[in-house]
Amino acid sequence: MNHIARRALMALSLLAAGPAAAQQFPSRTITVIVPFAAGGPTDTVARLVAESMGRDLGQTVVVENAGGAGGTIGSQRVAQARPDGHTLLLHHIGMATAPTLYRRLAYDPVGGFEPIGLITEVPMTLVAKKDFPANNLAEAIAVIRREREGLNYANAGIGAASHLCGLLLMKAVDAPMTTVPFRGTGPAMQEILSGRIDLMCDQTTNTTEQINSGALKVFSVTTESRIPALPNVPTSAEAGLPEFQVSVWHGLYAPKGTPAAVVQRLSQSLQVALRDERVVARFAELGTTPVAQDRATPEAHRTFWQADIAKWRPIIQAAGQYAD
Repeated sequence: MNHIARRALMALSLLAAGPAAAQQFPSRTITVIVPFAAGGPTDTVARLVAESMGRDLGQTVVVENAGGAGGTIGSQRVAQARPDGHTLLLHHIGMATAPTLYRRLAYDPVGGFEPIGLITEVPMTLVAKKDFPANNLAEAIAVIRREREGLNYANAGIGAASHLCGLLLMKAVDAPMTTVPFRGTGPAMQEILSGRIDLMCDQTTNTTEQINSGALKVFSVTTESRIPALPNVPTSAEAGLPEFQVSVWHGLYAPKGTPAAVVQRLSQSLQVALRDERVVARFAELGTTPVAQDRATPEAHRTFWQADIAKWRPIIQAAGQYAD
């Protein structure tokens, strides 16, 4: 029996179980797969949400990192997991770009999942090593245009948020840089902190503390408005680069075929987590906020996801950079 047939059989058996399966859920530890290295921004979001959901569900929720290949290794693992709600995926904007970035995948990047709910939209920051020879975005742009490929720009691999942010930056300033991919933004952050990397874009969940401690220089936040966690950091538009705007949304997914009642129970638990005072406070410290409750639903998540796929498709096609 091939893999597709096995999945279909599993889905049918779970569907037949109906409400009984949902009443018994969760019956064991739930594993949330983060398709990036530990220590990165998506990992940070996952661990905050998982802890709170575990309390609500009355079951242990563990986070497991399965990084590599721009998030597709971990995503494939979840797409091929038993669809019973005990193996989940927490991913970011890469779920909207993978259908275009990857022309050949061993799983369906859209049809292989059941959306559970959105979690947060995280601003990006343009940061540099602390001795980078610029003190604001205008000066940084001048250095980029002068040095071009002589500068190293870090990302977490093709398709990662840092890669997409870098594409937008280089297009906006009309100057290429030498890109250096890593297996996740955690390792990339260590390299820029050490001074071996010049620049990178990263989410506020991973940069706010480093910026406030003086370990990194920051030139802008890539949102329409300034953010409370970094009130003195200008937006890219304020600093003279209005076309350089991007935020990174995160969402929770189950394998396709997971019973609707289980998906709804997980969505309800996610909504509880996003109201958790500890989660809200920690998100604020990291420069972000939970989404509104009506966005932490399967229906709202699916609509937003499909719209973002349509948004990024022409941008990726115009860049002509594919991951396979």
